[in-house]
Amino acid sequence: MPVASKNKTKEIKKMKKKTQFIAQTAIIAAMYTALTYAQNFLIPGSTSMAVQFRVSEALNVLALFTPTAIPGLTLGCILSNLYNIGSGLPLDMIFGSLATLGSACCMYLMRNIKIGSYPLLSMLMPAVFNGFVVGWEIEYFFIEGNFEFIGFLTQGGLVALGELAVMATLGTALYYAIRNKKIDRFFYKK
Repeated sequence: MPVASKNKTKEIKKMKKKTQFIAQTAIIAAMYTALTYAQNFLIPGSTSMAVQFRVSEALNVLALFTPTAIPGLTLGCILSNLYNIGSGLPLDMIFGSLATLGSACCMYLMRNIKIGSYPLLSMLMPAVFNGFVVGWEIEYFFIEGNFEFIGFLTQGGLVALGELAVMATLGTALYYAIRNKKIDRFFYKK
C-alpha cells in the first residue's frame, strides 16, 4: 500500500474517533440534561434542594467507561443548572459544574482501582466533590451571617448524602448493567 494511502487511512480513522468523541459527549450531556429537567418537571425542586436525589447523577458512572463522560457530564450539569438561574442560583451553574468536572476526572483516573469488582473509590467521588464544593457554595452564598464551619459541614453533608444515595443505588445498578451486558464496547476509548 502506498504511503499516501496509509496516511489518508490514518487521517480518516482520526476524524472518525474525533467525531465519535464529540457525538458521545453530546449524547451524555443531552441525557443528563433531559433526566434533570424531566425529574424537575415531575417533582419540582427535587434537583436543586440541599438534600437532592438527582437521578441524572447516576450517569457519573459513565466516567468509569469513557473519557467522553468528563465533558459530557460537565456540559449536562451546566445546561441543567440553567434552570436554577431564575431561582437565584446562577452560582450553582459555575460551582456545581466544577464539582461535576472534578468528580468525573477523578472517577476516570481511578476507574481501575476496585474492591473486588466494584470501583468504590470512584463511586464516592461525586459525593466528595459535590459535598465539599456545593456545601461551601450553600454556606458561603446562601446562608445569612458569617461563614461557619459547622454550617459548611452540615450543608456539605446533606449534599453528599444525596449523592451517596444516588450512586449507591442507581449508579451501582447502571455500572453493573453496563459492565455485565458489555455495553461499554460501544463507548469511545482512547
